[in-house]
Amino acid sequence: MVELSVARESWPIRGAFTISRGSRTTAEVVVVGLSDGTHTGRGECVPYPRYDETVDGVIQEIEGLRDALAQGLDRHALQDRLPAGAARNALDCAFWDLEAKQAGKRVWELAGLSEPQPVPTAYTLSLDTPARMAVSAKDNAERPLLKLKLSGPDDLDRVAAVRSNAPDARLIVDANEGWTADQYRNLAEELRDLGVDMIEQPLPAADDEGLAGIVRPVPVCADESCHDRASLDALAGKYDMVNIKLDKTGGLTEALALKAEAEAAGFAVMVGCMLATSLAMAPAVLLGQEVEIVDLDGPLLLAKDRDGGLTFEGSFIHPPSAGLWG
Repeated sequence: MVELSVARESWPIRGAFTISRGSRTTAEVVVVGLSDGTHTGRGECVPYPRYDETVDGVIQEIEGLRDALAQGLDRHALQDRLPAGAARNALDCAFWDLEAKQAGKRVWELAGLSEPQPVPTAYTLSLDTPARMAVSAKDNAERPLLKLKLSGPDDLDRVAAVRSNAPDARLIVDANEGWTADQYRNLAEELRDLGVDMIEQPLPAADDEGLAGIVRPVPVCADESCHDRASLDALAGKYDMVNIKLDKTGGLTEALALKAEAEAAGFAVMVGCMLATSLAMAPAVLLGQEVEIVDLDGPLLLAKDRDGGLTFEGSFIHPPSAGLWG
């Protein structure tokens, strides 16, 4: 039986963060606390308008379980009480943190995982003009992996500008559902020649049949098309990789299951994030061990991270301290 606390927080972004769907200057998050009177577990989520989520709506979902939590609702029962999404993510991760504190162990031990090691993360370059993205690339040319936000027109120029200013970096690109099937076919070979390793969600999730059965010279990763294990069957033949985000899966519990099932089905795995603080990234660092791509740069894009946040050495993320989470 636990007592719930829930709060909304707003974290300024360094500059602005722009993708094909728009631009923003703050990261709006919801933080949950679950206390047994001695220990408190924390979790953070990002309500995402693309999935019809709002901060107020997510808080209402979480508050709706206050009495059930006080009466003994646990992490396992939570999986059936809320659908996959931001609200369940914050509660699920808070439960994991609380369980670790109660047991005097780390979450990775409770989950039967190997001790996590530092992992390199992608660093995201916001959608902008080719000239401005070239400047961003030059400023971050020493990073091993750059992720470019794209939108359609001028995308080839954007990638070429980044490649010329970051010649040694590995490149991945994310269209955020902003292309058509014809655009993918027209761009894929040229992007491969520019050294692009992966294209993330080129087509709208509701209209991605155009990827079925076509030659994919650059591997394609499902993001908006992949939420939890129920998504996997529809991805076969269209995608080569899945992007697992805790806010989509509804927490670490489902994310670990999705990772295992996706790998068994032959998909490569990317572990990604919404734009949030280190508290949201911490559980994903455990998930991001031994995967193809880690994209957990949220705190690097903020003007300021929360106190006691993750330690970054360049693009390498160290596992969270027990004081932060888990």
